Amino acid sequence: MFPITRIFSDESGESHFEDVMIPLSDQGEIGFLSESHAVKNIIFREVLPSYDYDFHNAPQHQYIILLDGGVEIETSLGEKRSFKTGDILLVEDTTGKGHKTKNLETKTRKSIFITI
Repeated sequence: MFPITRIFSDESGESHFEDVMIPLSDQGEIGFLSESHAVKNIIFREVLPSYDYDFHNAPQHQYIILLDGGVEIETSLGEKRSFKTGDILLVEDTTGKGHKTKNLETKTRKSIFITI
């Protein structure tokens, strides 16, 4: 199983976290693989050390892969979670009240967005 965290909006517009496990199957010498997932684009991103973005919605459904540095994300209901290098998020709160994001370290942070 491959863990990711989903951020989504409910019918009332409140944002939430959901822990999701992507199933993997044994493919022998090449390792364990998930099923294929269709994607649209890949976007490379870098933010300044002072990054602290108030409530916002995701611009589209996308995976975010944290390459270096940690972030704290807060839902509209006040729940906060910290994510570290290597964590993967599935961000789907394109409507509703959105979420806050801020760097946890005072360094430039790199990530990859994969739109779906």
